[in-house]
Amino acid sequence: MKELIVVIGAGSIGQAIARRVSQGKTILLADLHVENAEAAAKVLRDSGFNVTTTHVDVSSRQSILSLVNLASKAGSVKGVIHAAGVSPSQASPQTILQVDLYGTAVVIEEFGKIIEQGGSGIVIASQSGHRLPPLPVEQNEALATTPTEELLSLSFLKEDTITDSLLAYQYSKRGNSLRVMAEANKWGKRGARLNTISPGIIFTPLANDELSGPRGAGYRNMLERSPVGRGGTPDEVGAVAALLMGPEGTFITGSDILMDGGVTASYWYGDLKPDQ
Repeated sequence: MKELIVVIGAGSIGQAIARRVSQGKTILLADLHVENAEAAAKVLRDSGFNVTTTHVDVSSRQSILSLVNLASKAGSVKGVIHAAGVSPSQASPQTILQVDLYGTAVVIEEFGKIIEQGGSGIVIASQSGHRLPPLPVEQNEALATTPTEELLSLSFLKEDTITDSLLAYQYSKRGNSLRVMAEANKWGKRGARLNTISPGIIFTPLANDELSGPRGAGYRNMLERSPVGRGGTPDEVGAVAALLMGPEGTFITGSDILMDGGVTASYWYGDLKPDQ
């Protein structure tokens, strides 16, 4: 049976990771917009990769289950790259929680049931999850282990509590890394590994929406005053993912790799500290 890499989200980061880890394997590329998946697939096919495409709506458990079923029939799932999501400038708080928090929880739960021994998963989180202050232990536990269908009913995630899209995004991305910590234990029982990468501003269409959106000035200031002084590229994320998913990363699971050019370090202890 052919080995399969499932890529959820046809954007620049998903493509960059797929290029680094899919040689000799079949890529199943899923996106909310099939035309985006087809456009990305053409570029990958022209570069020598074997790619099939399909539709997925990561806000829907049924849609994710359909993708899992398709993947299990198409081959032996050796890798899962979850790079789909919405940003604070693109959606309401509740949509962000539904897609970025709940959808991610369902993806890693369901693919964790079919991932093959020696397989690996990557979830793209965000530096934003690192800018929340420390959460109470009870909230950490709830984000990590609450049954997926009850996640959005948690009191601290209710609509009257989370009224700002950025805060919803921060909770979602913190929740992603915590959820991966918990689910990595289940993936480990199948001989597989699961990690998150928390990128900073990576130059993609989504990031460009943010840079030109209502928070754009703040993001540009963030880049200029960070230790590295620039944004990142999808290929840099791909390099980290290749380490995590490859033979040199076999001792890494349940971890979150923050790669943001030092923005978080500067936010807490440097030039970007809010009281400066």
